[in-house]
Amino acid sequence: MADIKNVELLTKIGLVLKELRTKKGLTQADVIADTGIHAGKLETAVSNMSVSTIYQLAEYFEIKLSDFFKLVEKQK
Repeated sequence: MADIKNVELLTKIGLVLKELRTKKGLTQADVIADTGIHAGKLETAVSNMSVSTIYQLAEYFEIKLSDFFKLVEKQK
C-alpha cells in the first residue's frame, strides 16, 4: 500500500494541535515528556501521523475526537 501524505490536511491538524497545546500553556517538550509523541514534527506537518496518534493526542488534550476533527475542518 502506498503511503499517502496530504500536506494541506497535515498542516491543518498541526495548527489545531499547536492551538490546543498553547491554550493549555504547554511546550512541545511537555507534550513529548507526557506522551512520547514529538509534537513539533506534527505541528509542522513534517510527519504523517496515524489515527491512533491523533486519538492519543485528543485524549491528552481532553477533547473528543469528533470535536478535534471539527476544529480541523474550520482551519483555512
